[in-house]
Formats: sequence, C-alpha cells, structure tokens
Amino acid sequence: MKRPTQVPSPLAGEGRIPTCPLSRRTLLAAPLALTACAPRANSQPAPGPVAPLKSLAPFPIGTCVQAGFLDDPAYTALLTEHFSQITAEWEMKMEYIVLPDGTFRFDRPDAMAAFARARGIRLFGHALVWYAQTPDAFVRLDERRASFGQAYDRYITAVVGRYRGQAVGWDVVNEAVRDDGSALRDHLWSQRLGEIDHMVRAFHVAHAADPDVPLFINDYNLESNPAKLDQYQRLIERLLRAGAPLTAIGCQTHCNADLASGALTRTINALARFGLQVHVSEMDVSLVRAGGWFVSREEKAAAQARLYAEAVTAFAALPAAQQFAFTIWGVRDPESWLVRENRSDAPLLFDGEGQPKAAFRAVEAALRA
Repeated sequence: MKRPTQVPSPLAGEGRIPTCPLSRRTLLAAPLALTACAPRANSQPAPGPVAPLKSLAPFPIGTCVQAGFLDDPAYTALLTEHFSQITAEWEMKMEYIVLPDGTFRFDRPDAMAAFARARGIRLFGHALVWYAQTPDAFVRLDERRASFGQAYDRYITAVVGRYRGQAVGWDVVNEAVRDDGSALRDHLWSQRLGEIDHMVRAFHVAHAADPDVPLFINDYNLESNPAKLDQYQRLIERLLRAGAPLTAIGCQTHCNADLASGALTRTINALARFGLQVHVSEMDVSLVRAGGWFVSREEKAAAQARLYAEAVTAFAALPAAQQFAFTIWGVRDPESWLVRENRSDAPLLFDGEGQPKAAFRAVEAALRA
C-alpha cells in the first residue's frame, strides 16, 4: 500500500498526539461496503433516455466525491456524464489532512484533483475552517515553536496554495452560525483568534494564497430556519464591513421532503441580494426525515422532486454572473451520508443502480425550462 503523502507543517515536532474524536460527518469515511448493501430506493426510476445534466445547464452542475468511489467504473461513468464540478466530501478538510503529529497528507485530495484535471471537471475546495474540527495538533500546539495564529495561517496557505490554479473556489468558513440562529458558534478557532477575527483572517490568508478564486462562506438549514438565515446574512454583512475578501456565498440546501413550497426560492433570493456569486453547495432531499403528513413514500418522492425543481428554477433565475454552481451532495443514493445514517433514505437523483429517479426528471425539466 502506498503511504500517504506527508508534508511538513509548522505543527510538526510536537510529538505524537491522539487523533481527534470522530465528528458527525466522519460517517462519510465509512467503508464502501456500506454502499453495496444499502437498499434500492422505493421510488421507481424514471423511464426513457436521459440527457446529461451538464449539457442542459448554463452553469456548472456539481456533486461530491470520496477518493475511494473513483475506483468504481460505473460510478465514474455516471459522474462524468452528468456533472461538471466535484467537491471533496470530507477528504480536503482538517479531519483528513492534519495528522496527529501535525504533518499534512494530501494523497486523497491529490487523487481527486487529478481525476478532475484528467476529465476537464472543475474542482471545488471544501472546507478550510470548520467549527467541528479541532485537530489535537492545534489544541496542543507548542507555542514556543510556532504561534497558534502562525500555524493557522500556514495551514490555510499550504492547502489553498497546493491547489492554486486547480480549485475554482473555496469554502473558507463552514457552518459558523448556531443551529437555532441565536448567535455565532463558539469553538477553538473563535476562542483563540476572535469570533469575527478568525474568519476575516482566514479569508485574507486564503486570498493571498490564491487571489484569483472566489472565497465562500457556507451554511445549512437556511431555508428551514428563518432565524438562522437572518443571522447568516448579518454575519455576511459584518465580514464585508470588516474588509474580508468574501466574494461568494454558499447555501448547503440539505432539505427534508416536507419543506414548504417557496422556502428555497426565498432563501436563494435573500442571499443573492448581496450581489455576490451564489453556490447551492450540498443539495439533497431526505425522505425519512420528512414529517408524518405524507400518506405514502410515493408522495414523499413527488415532494422531493418538486423541491429539486424549485431549487434549480430559483437558481437559474439569478443573474448569470451570480450563478457559481449547483451542487448535489452525491451521485447515487447508497453513497449518501443520509443513507449511512438511515438505510431506507433515498435523497439523490440516481438510485443504487445508477437509474434516474423522478427527482432527476424534475431537475432535467427545470433545466430545459
């Protein structure tokens, strides 16, 4: 087995440190065997030939990947047929890159970048600073060797600089707003470098490492929680007033099938008012998390299709200069993080056999319109 690529960092030399605890999204690293045993979605695949989504859209159509998935020819064929942009699902985050001893590894990020480059697919960087990831190499940093701020800067510089000229944008700050929308999150980065200052600093360092790409803030539940959407917009305003080179906005768009009609449109329009580029960055629509008012699973699947169509329609209505990309968080249902949480879910456009579902047809129709 090829050893991971390890790049010396300012954190190196502190001694071996235990790996940080697994986060919610570490489920994403589950063995590929999980995808093989996941059941096929209840909803019937849509009949008839399908057009490649990327050929219908005037903007990039993205999806997320894990490096291991790229060994599956059926998966890569489906991905390259329909998608023009990829996001690393978790392997360009600190949880993978920062090793316990403070060195960096880039083997899997490099593999995904090479895959994208070889096929003419855009690579989107995700994510530099996330409240949920605080590697022990940072927590136990020996300030006599390098200050916390210097280590923070050098990490961002190393990652963004490595993919300069390849990545078409970066999620610089991920999920900064509390779930209830009452305030910003409190975590290691805010405690050590300041609630707003750590974000402003990250944007400036990322911009210095690659001045030519859009830099994003990114968050979720904006369409289902008005308080969180309001707080998110206030945060954007604060960052812009502070001089952060924030040039684009991410709206994750993880939805449940019972989301009220119009909520997605209102959210996308609210974020577009800043005049910055907008990225629907992680869309999926859960069936099992939807409320109990549906009579059948088929009704949930129909509601799922309507939500996908609404999101695409609202995004397509934005000025072309603001349409960064529309990303669906996975290719086939079994690879979805939601299916790893509940095997009966079916949140994506394709089932486990790569067949298009009603949700795909809804997206196809919305793009044609």
